[in-house]
Amino acid sequence: MLQKKISLKYSILPVLFLIGTLYYAIQIEGIGAHIPIFLSAMFAALVARVVGKISWDELEEGVVNTIKMAMGAVIILLIIGMVIGTWILSGIVPSMIYYGLKMINPSAFLPLTVIICSIVSISTGSSWATASTVGVALIGIGEGFGIDRNIIAGAIISGAYFGDKLSPLSDTTNLAPAMAGATLFDHITHMLYTTIPAYVLTLIIFTGMGMKKVAFSVNSVAIDSILSTLSRNFNITPLLLLIPVLVLGIIIMKTPAIPGLFIGALLGGAGAMIFQKETLGSVMKALYEGYNNLSGLETVDSLLNRGGMSSMMGTISLIICAMIFGGIMEKSGMLGTIANSILVFATTNGRLILATLLTPIFVNIVAGDQYLSIVITGRMFKDSFDERGLAPKNLSRCLEDSGTITSPLIPWNTCGATMIGALGVAPWTYVPYCFFNLLCPIISAFCGFTGLTIEKNKKK
Repeated sequence: MLQKKISLKYSILPVLFLIGTLYYAIQIEGIGAHIPIFLSAMFAALVARVVGKISWDELEEGVVNTIKMAMGAVIILLIIGMVIGTWILSGIVPSMIYYGLKMINPSAFLPLTVIICSIVSISTGSSWATASTVGVALIGIGEGFGIDRNIIAGAIISGAYFGDKLSPLSDTTNLAPAMAGATLFDHITHMLYTTIPAYVLTLIIFTGMGMKKVAFSVNSVAIDSILSTLSRNFNITPLLLLIPVLVLGIIIMKTPAIPGLFIGALLGGAGAMIFQKETLGSVMKALYEGYNNLSGLETVDSLLNRGGMSSMMGTISLIICAMIFGGIMEKSGMLGTIANSILVFATTNGRLILATLLTPIFVNIVAGDQYLSIVITGRMFKDSFDERGLAPKNLSRCLEDSGTITSPLIPWNTCGATMIGALGVAPWTYVPYCFFNLLCPIISAFCGFTGLTIEKNKKK
C-alpha cells in the first residue's frame, strides 16, 4: 500500500491525545502513565494506518527498532536494582548514611550534594551511575537530616547532569558535537558559557535553602535513633566504603556501564557475606527482590527497604510503552512533520536557537529517549545553522542544554525513569528542585536572543 505523508493537523492528534489521557490518568484518577502512553501509541498507529496508509508491519518495525535503542538502558536499570539491593544488604549504603550523618553539616548538605555528584559524574561520565551509587546514600543522609526527598533528588540530579554534560567520557557529550559537526573540545568549552552560570545559581539556591531554618529542622534525637538503629542492624565499617570507590574507579577506567555496574553488584554481594555474614541465598534474593527487613525504626525501614531487579519492572514497562509510542510517531513521519513545522518560525538567530532548544524537549516527551532528541534535532537544524553562518558548536551546545538536561525531568523518558527508580521519588514531584536542569535551557535561550557567546562560523 502506498504510504502518504501525514500532514501537521493529523500528526499533532496523537500528541494531543497523549496530553489528554495523561492529564486524566495522573491528575484526575491518580494512576500511573503506563496505560495513557500505550493507548496513545495505539491511537497514533490508527492515525498512521488510516491517514498515512502505513501498514502495521512497517509500524511494528519502527517500534522494534526504537525498543532496541532502549534495551541498553533496560539492562542497566535491572543492574542498578541489583546494585541497590546488595549495597544495602552488605552495609555499604548504611555505612555511607551513618558516616554522612556524623560528618556532614546539615546546613551545607544540599550544596555539598550537588558538588559531590558533579565530581562523581565528571569522573565517570555517567549520571545514571552517579544517581544509583552515591545518590542512593545521599538520599538516606538527607532524609536523616529531615530534608524532603524530592529536594535531595533535585540536588543529586542537578550535580549528576552537570558532570554528565561536561565529561568527555559521557556518551551525550560525544554524540552532540558529532551530530552538529563540532569538535569535542570546542563543544565542551562553548558549553561553559551556559553551564557555569546555571551551576553557580544552583549552588546559591541550594545554599540558601540549606541555611534557611524553616526549610527543614534537624532533630538530633531522631538522628541518634537512626545511628543506633543502623549500628544495631549492620556491621558499620569504613572498609565497606572501599567497594564504591573501587566501582567508581572501574567506571572511570572506561569499563562499559553494564559490566562495571554488575561488578559493583557482585562486590556488594561479597561484602554482604564477608561483613554481614549473609548467605549466598540471601545475596541472590537481594539481587532480585532487594533488601527487605524490619529494623525496629520506621525511618530506617523507609530508607533501606528497596532495590532489587524486581523493583525496576514498573520503570522498564514505562520505558517500553514510551518507546512504542515514539517508534510509531517516528516511523510514520509524524514526529518529523511536527519538528519540521517549527522551522517555519525560526526566522532569526534567536528564534532558531529557541526552536533548537524546544525541539529536543518535544522529542524527549514524545519519543522518550535523549539520544533520539539529540540525533533528530541535530539532523534537522544543522543546515539552518550553516546557512546563517553560525558555528556548529552553537548547535551542539543547544542539543546538550536541552536534549541532555531536560531528559531526567520527564518520567517516561529513559533518563527520567532511571532517576525515579534509583532515587525512589514519585513522577514530577522532584522536578521543581532540579534547578540546574531548569536553568540551562533558559540561559541558553537568553544567549540566543541577545547574541551573547553566539559565535559565527569562521569559514563563512
